[in-house]
Amino acid sequence: MRKPKFYLLAVMALSVGLSLNACKAKKAAAKPTPTPVKEEAPAEQPAQTAPVEEKKEEPAPVEKPNFNFKNIQFEFNSVVLKTGSYEILEQASREMKKDPGARFVLNGHSSEEGTSQHNMSLSIDRANAVKTYLVNAGIDGANLTVKGFGETKPIASNANEEGRALNRRVEIKPAQ
Repeated sequence: MRKPKFYLLAVMALSVGLSLNACKAKKAAAKPTPTPVKEEAPAEQPAQTAPVEEKKEEPAPVEKPNFNFKNIQFEFNSVVLKTGSYEILEQASREMKKDPGARFVLNGHSSEEGTSQHNMSLSIDRANAVKTYLVNAGIDGANLTVKGFGETKPIASNANEEGRALNRRVEIKPAQ
């Protein structure tokens, strides 16, 4: 007697499984297919209306660069920039980026303290320090020329510290 109950139970489980699969197939088949939306042709405009003028966007006016830079100042007997020089260099790099093809000369200077040979070397090193800063800021190094003048072109008297401090500088000039 046990065998017929076992077979009956197996047959019932099989029929339930088949009926569930059949329901899934019906549900899948019962989904409606989307119908394509038909676009209607635009209605013709009456011939009386004037054509619409398209507004053209004008490019933003390009601001001309200002290449009138202040002098970059340095510490005594050093290529270390003074704190105020960083702001000048940032402004210079912003202006130089407005005209990437512009070429500049970096003129290095020093005060009279020390030998002429040392001052000439120091002025070249100062100009190179400015060039390095500008190249790191994104300026093409090929557009920057370095010149050293040592103590030969002072802008102030070397008789006092205020004048000597003004002479420790690098000037950024547009190349001629």
